Amino acid sequence: MTDETHPDSETGIAALKDALRREGFTRRDALDAGWRMEASRRIAASVLALPDLADLEPVGAYWPMRSEVDPRPTLAALAGRGCAVALSQTRMPTLVWRAWKPGDRLAHGGFGVMEPGPDAAEVSPRALLVPLCRFDRTGGRIGYGKGHFDRSITALSALHPLLTIGIAFSVQEADAVPMASHDRPLDLVVTEREVIRARESVR
Repeated sequence: MTDETHPDSETGIAALKDALRREGFTRRDALDAGWRMEASRRIAASVLALPDLADLEPVGAYWPMRSEVDPRPTLAALAGRGCAVALSQTRMPTLVWRAWKPGDRLAHGGFGVMEPGPDAAEVSPRALLVPLCRFDRTGGRIGYGKGHFDRSITALSALHPLLTIGIAFSVQEADAVPMASHDRPLDLVVTEREVIRARESVR
């Protein structure tokens, strides 16, 4: 096996991730749309009950696309209890975070994702709800492969402590997610079944 295809090489890790990502999309897309909506509500209830989120704001999140977990029930509830929330805006090569509240207008941004416009105030979240394609119990995460969230987590963590919460359906779990040098593990993963305290599992 050459260095380029060895599982521990950057190229080998990328190949393993691609295979896991394809399987993750297949699993997620196969879920019934109504079931996904109900599961997203259960995930919202679990996130809102987390003591870890107490006094952490703004909470940053994303606008859902494809068959992702829908974070809007969580965001609406957070805003309803007075917590500042923010949505991601793609600004290559990373993300910025802009203040948002239910009812604010959004625009089509990078990759077709709905996002706040440039007039919304830029903020620095202290907690993030992170989308994903696959995850494992040590906080390993596979996204869409562009690295936007990894770079954003690195940038925000350099400013202040940051809580990262992956939200996913349980079918997206993998036995192990290969991690490259730039990958940032999650602190928690919340599914419709459970809350996984990922970072505690590696201490």
